Amino acid sequence: MIRVLSTPNLIDSHCHIVFRNFDNDLDDVADRWRNAGVVSLLHACVEPSEIPEIRKLADRFPEMRYSVGVHPLDTKSWVEDTESVLRNAVIQDRRVVAIGELGLDLFRESNLQEQLKILKPQLDLAVELDLPVIIHCREAAEPMLQELRHRDKKDSCPKGVMHCWGGTLEEMNHFLDLGLYISFSGTVTFPKAEQIHACAREVPSDRYLVETDCPFLAPVPRRGKRNEPAFVEAVASRVAELRSESLASVASTTTANARRLFSLP
Repeated sequence: MIRVLSTPNLIDSHCHIVFRNFDNDLDDVADRWRNAGVVSLLHACVEPSEIPEIRKLADRFPEMRYSVGVHPLDTKSWVEDTESVLRNAVIQDRRVVAIGELGLDLFRESNLQEQLKILKPQLDLAVELDLPVIIHCREAAEPMLQELRHRDKKDSCPKGVMHCWGGTLEEMNHFLDLGLYISFSGTVTFPKAEQIHACAREVPSDRYLVETDCPFLAPVPRRGKRNEPAFVEAVASRVAELRSESLASVASTTTANARRLFSLP
């Protein structure tokens, strides 16, 4: 029997299904993402202790690939051997396709120097291993651009994506100038997210992705509830509306972009 997908093929380019609130129904969650046409997902890592469990999820769900890295709000999890742990995780498993989620977050914390101290070695590692980075950047566009531009001048700036984009159109264009991709999450469905809407309209077709960042940021009309990979269809649908394109076109474009950036099968 041939199963007809309800939507064109989609890729959720950033999710966190390792979180405990998926423990009781993950098989059902997987059925829903498959029925929604999600053919691949990229699981982001926020700190090294997650890696063994994420690897088990990749064993369980063959359509999953993952990243390894340390989130800017988890600076305390960076210890003496963390860089080696991340490097070894990449070497040991070809399903690791990115370094991250790394970055800067000055919305929740003000410890910029501590965050830079763990950001820089991760960017170096990405260059060394020729992997893209997944960048979390919240209220920190200026210092992030400063760091990346410095590296770009030395030809040591990795490729990658600005995850869960929420910045201005001007900031987006600066990151695009550095060769980065822009990823839109459920926030693009929020009615008052005019800044994000503008970016979704203007981003070049070959430089954007869609994601859920689940279990966070569920799209309208599920806002406030647990998010899951199947809901990336709502993200892609809203982007299609903003760009006056079909869902099929946005799905095809973002899937091709994600496969190219992360070398997905």
